[in-house]
Amino acid sequence: MPRYLLFNKPFQVLTQFTDDRGRATLADYIRVPDIYGAGRLDYDSEGLLLLTDNGALIHRMMHPLFKVAKTYLAQVEGQVTPAQLAQLSQGVTLTDGACAPCRAEAIEPPLWLWPRTPPIRRRRLIPTSWISLTLTEGRNRQVRRMTAAVGLPTLRLIRSELANLSVVDLMPGQVMELTEDMLLDNGINCEAKKGGPKAPPSQVASTKRSGRPPQRSRLLQNQNQRGGKTRPGNR
Repeated sequence: MPRYLLFNKPFQVLTQFTDDRGRATLADYIRVPDIYGAGRLDYDSEGLLLLTDNGALIHRMMHPLFKVAKTYLAQVEGQVTPAQLAQLSQGVTLTDGACAPCRAEAIEPPLWLWPRTPPIRRRRLIPTSWISLTLTEGRNRQVRRMTAAVGLPTLRLIRSELANLSVVDLMPGQVMELTEDMLLDNGINCEAKKGGPKAPPSQVASTKRSGRPPQRSRLLQNQNQRGGKTRPGNR
């Protein structure tokens, strides 16, 4: 049976299992063989990453045809304005083309959010704001480039939701195992769409924001061993 792991990726962890430069990777937290990330999450971003050995699901999560919604919370430099939110919502133009329209809204700082280590750099005379962006695209560093394009450099970025799955009840470094039924209940279909493009050969392989983790899920014990040394816990 395929396995499905929902991981809250900490800041400055690579979404791969090896690194020749000695940086933290998924292998420091997950010891399940033959699974792959269903999508990317930058080294300096935090939040939800779905891992699986189901190649059809990896394809579905990464291909724009399937329009899987991903919500990001961005702490940006400056005071966000309605005009900037309208620009983001309508779809800004980046160097690799125009972005699709998305949902963009100003939010209060999330009370449930864990502190980042190290914290962001604050500039005494420049305020910061929080915005929520929901996209169905997945270009390289897209959210950071979008906010920069409207004059709001991103200082901190968290992927808070994948479809209806939420990061609220996962601390950084925690892993939750899900079933296919739980994924389907949260808006993610594990089967390939008939007539859709085929997955590349190389890819063989919840909750609402206010809710609790699915009762049938189970948290996997963190594997915080790296190079024979114990890594500090992430709580």
